[in-house]
This record gives sequence, structure tokens and C-alpha cells, in this order.
Amino acid sequence: MKRKHILIIVAISLVVLIIWQLSRNKKKLNEKNAPVTVSTASIPVKVAPVLEQLQKLSMVKTGSVTPFKEAKVLSVTSGTIQQLRFNLGDQVKEGQVIVVMDSRLVQLDLQKSESSVTRLRNDLNTYTELLQGNAATQEKVNEVRQNYLDAVNQSNQFKRQIADASIKAPTSGIIAVKPVEQGVFVNAGADLGTIVNLSKVKIQVSLTENEVYKITQGQAVKISTDVYPGKNFSGNVSFISPQADETRSFMVEIIINNNEQSMLRAGSFVYANFTKETTQNILVIPREALTESIKDASVYVVQHNVVHQRNIKIGAEMNGLIQVMSGLDKGEIVVTSGQINLKEGAKVSSSK
Repeated sequence: MKRKHILIIVAISLVVLIIWQLSRNKKKLNEKNAPVTVSTASIPVKVAPVLEQLQKLSMVKTGSVTPFKEAKVLSVTSGTIQQLRFNLGDQVKEGQVIVVMDSRLVQLDLQKSESSVTRLRNDLNTYTELLQGNAATQEKVNEVRQNYLDAVNQSNQFKRQIADASIKAPTSGIIAVKPVEQGVFVNAGADLGTIVNLSKVKIQVSLTENEVYKITQGQAVKISTDVYPGKNFSGNVSFISPQADETRSFMVEIIINNNEQSMLRAGSFVYANFTKETTQNILVIPREALTESIKDASVYVVQHNVVHQRNIKIGAEMNGLIQVMSGLDKGEIVVTSGQINLKEGAKVSSSK
């Protein structure tokens, strides 16, 4: 009987032990299968504020240098070049006699004509006196007077031809072209040389329709060139074409003073910087803040360490900044670096 009781107690103990072990295993299994609580980590990003600044028109265009004045020296009359008073590269002044044509035959004709003028003047005086004494007719006096006037006109023509034989420089400048030599015969209107005035130069630039409406007559422009690194020339807009050419471009001219120590020569390429500030304030953000293309621009805006993606409308780009037309307010914070790791509602830690 006693043995039976012992067996019962052992059996109960085994059952209790098994139940306890099963309970313990279930607890461990439940703990293993329980969901893990994950803490949300902040994504590091760089940010910048939306700034307000004076609008700046930033526009640099390539242009070419042309002479301030360029004039051809033309022969007024036909004849032989008696004196050619210039060589290539010579500096001449406006009004200076640079070519003398052979006028010896015309001078002989002038002498004859002057003799006729003197003779006919005496005849006119004589017949005028005779008319007063009724010794000559009015018709004869009129005939002699007409002959005298014709002789005077002819003398004046010869004098003009002699004056035209001394050809003067039409402008000051440098002889750039010399197509003839002394002693050759040329016809009236022949090209004797070309004078280029580089005391000032014109910079010619082609602008698009959108660009030409952003500049004004007289506007200051900075000119630079690769030929003189680090040196700027100051100029002003002197002409804005009122009409576009066949490529829908508008010609703009800028006048600058030329410096003999750093002279710009015709035909050189330069850079015309039309950049200027206006009185209008605009909102700007760094170009790096854009997450999409310029056409579909958007940014991540940080609010209470959480980002929200926002579509914006942008304008002109200038020196790494881009104009915000709508979608942002002054002082708002936008992400400029780290956008690739972001999505709507992500938590961030920011630095500038």
C-alpha cells in the first residue's frame, strides 16, 4: 500500500514537471515570436533657408569687335596717282592729305580758262559802256555776258578738279588696306585704301527675343577677353536693333574706349557681361535643392524635423541660385543634400 502511494506521488510529480516545462517552453516561444519594437532613426541631411534678395539679371554673351569707324578712300577723278602719302599701318588724321592725283593738264586748262575769263570780263565792260552810248545793242551785251558766265563756270570746274586731286582722309585711324601704288592710273571712284578708327570699338552681340527685352539703351556692360585675362573693359549699350533678323535674333552694339596698351582689334571675340541688379526682390534657393527636373521642379521642405515634398515653380538661374516664382515662402527650410534617402514624412536631422 505504501508503495502504491509512492508511485502516485511520483506520477503526479512527473505530470507537474511536464506541465511546468511545457509552460516554460511556451513562454520562450511567445517571447521569440513577439514583434520587435524598432525605433525610427533620423536621416542626416543638409539644408538651406529660402532667401529674399534683389533680383540680378545675369547674362554673358559672346560678341565680336568691329571698328568704331571704317572708311574707304576713293578717287573722285580719273588720273595718275602722283603721290601716295601713306603705307600700311600708318596713323592718319581726319582731313590730312594722303593722296595727290596728277592735275597738271587740268592746271593748264585752268590757265586757259582764266585767260578767257579775263578777256570776256573786259569785253563785257567794253560793250556795257558802248550800250550806254547807244554804240552797241542789248543782244550783243547779253551774248558777251553769257560767254563770260560760261567761262567763269568752266574755271570753277577746273578749280574743283584740282582741289579733288588732293584727297583727304575721311576719318582718323590706321591704314588697314592699301590696294594701289604710286604712279598707277585709276578711274573715278577707285578704292585707294581703307582707314580703320580703333580709338573706340563697337562690340556686336546677337540676343534672343527673351534676352533683348532685359537690356536698356545706355546700360553699362563689362567686356572681357581671353587675350587679356583678368582685365575688364567698360562699355555702354549704344544700339538695340528694332527688328529681328532671319534667325529671330536682335543685333546689339556696345561702345567702349580702346586702350593702346591693351588694344582690342577688329574681328576679335569677347564676352559681354550684361549682369545687373534691379529694384525687385525675389526668392531664391540653391540649385541643389531641386529633386526633379527644372520643368517639374520640387523640393523637400523641413518642418519640425520632418520632410514634406512640395512642387514649386521656378524662374531664372543665377550663380548657383534659382529663382522661386511660387510654392515657397521666405525663411522656409529646404533640403540641399541627401534627398536620395528621403520620402514623404521622413524624419531628418539637419545641418547647414
